[in-house]
Amino acid sequence: MKKTYKERSTLCQNSTAKKLFSLMEAKQTNLSVAADLTSSKELLKLADSIGPEICVLKTHIDILEDFTPQVTEELRRLADKHEFLIFEDRKFADIGNTVAHQYQGGIYHIADWADIVNAHPVPGPGIISGLKEFGLPKGRALLLLAEMSSEGTLAQGVYTEQTVKMGEKHPDFVIGFISLKKLSNDPRWIYMTPGVQLSTGKDTLGQQYQTPESVIQAGSDVIIVGRGIYGSKDPSSQAKVYRQAGWKAYEKRTA
Repeated sequence: MKKTYKERSTLCQNSTAKKLFSLMEAKQTNLSVAADLTSSKELLKLADSIGPEICVLKTHIDILEDFTPQVTEELRRLADKHEFLIFEDRKFADIGNTVAHQYQGGIYHIADWADIVNAHPVPGPGIISGLKEFGLPKGRALLLLAEMSSEGTLAQGVYTEQTVKMGEKHPDFVIGFISLKKLSNDPRWIYMTPGVQLSTGKDTLGQQYQTPESVIQAGSDVIIVGRGIYGSKDPSSQAKVYRQAGWKAYEKRTA
């Protein structure tokens, strides 16, 4: 029997990782919804309706056409209300000094409201240090992009291996990876996999889809679903379907 989310929470150094594992177990959900919406009103409406079903809301705050600081304040209120974490999918990809400013400052002040952010390891370990300087004191967490679900991605092989090694040097801030499968036997790492649909396939821009069952059985912990939920007529009901599918696969894996 493989370790449960609750058992793995006790092994984590980072407080956000502990919280995520614990709430996943308590809410019985490993579902994250990618809320790729351009309207603040639609984003907040979606977050409120699917909140009870998810463990993580994944945002792209910079695609909002009507952003104001009140949006992130409301997101935090909804996260507390429904007990989910906010993952700003910023994909930082610059030198440490630059990403530190992008994370803490600018118009978005991401470090003030996002529990989790992610980064490309391309610039080297300095990108982790730059984000960690502002994120760690606030109890935030970082995911590294080790693999991607798009066709033709360069994030594979040695690149992926080096990404894991980079993360291993910062277990107090790096909590895991964006990947298509489990990459290490270290139970502390959290794996989140994008491109999940109820059936396999791909879209016109090269996004390749996997099912909740295949993703969880490959060792991932969190399924990330986008258009399959927010693009449906009833996102709340559809989120329930994905939640049940993801949790059933998890129970099968840990039985």
